[in-house]
Amino acid sequence: MTKQVGRFKLGWIAPSLALALGTFAIPGTAAAQSPEIQTPAAAFIDALNGYDSAWSANGLAFSTVTFTDGTSTGYGQYTAKDGASFAAGEPIALYAELVGYAFDQSSEGYSYRLSASYKLLNQSGQVLSEQDDFAAFTGTGRSKQRQLSAALTFQFDGLPAGDYQLLATFSDAIGGKSASFTLPFAVIGTN
Repeated sequence: MTKQVGRFKLGWIAPSLALALGTFAIPGTAAAQSPEIQTPAAAFIDALNGYDSAWSANGLAFSTVTFTDGTSTGYGQYTAKDGASFAAGEPIALYAELVGYAFDQSSEGYSYRLSASYKLLNQSGQVLSEQDDFAAFTGTGRSKQRQLSAALTFQFDGLPAGDYQLLATFSDAIGGKSASFTLPFAVIGTN
């Protein structure tokens, strides 16, 4: 029954593959059934529901705000700057983690939409520079994405040595709320 071609035998390979592949194609076998999935305990589900309620009730806020050495590479991925002094012309990087923003639910999942604005102020409160909606933070996922970080870098060339404040405001387009923080900093040296 086996045909000899050169040094190889034909005839046994095809039936072996058919048997092996057939095992996966037969409905009702263990391989075709979905795996058993361990689901969270009721206490865990209750805690998630409580977290969701607290998130919504809190409104837009910040859990972390800091100047950084260099730019953040992702959520929680930053090196906090030691102090708040910058050399003239040095980029000013900061990191913020937002909480309490609202979600819009659609057939694609849950979306969020925020924007950031800033004002650079001197010690007397005079606005030296400002820009509205200079950065946008958006996303959509099948579940509510609650790890939103903002890595912002500013370059203020020509600032004389002195004390300043950076006021950043984030606006939640879905929730209709905004939240701000002010970070004081100093420029040392001259430009």
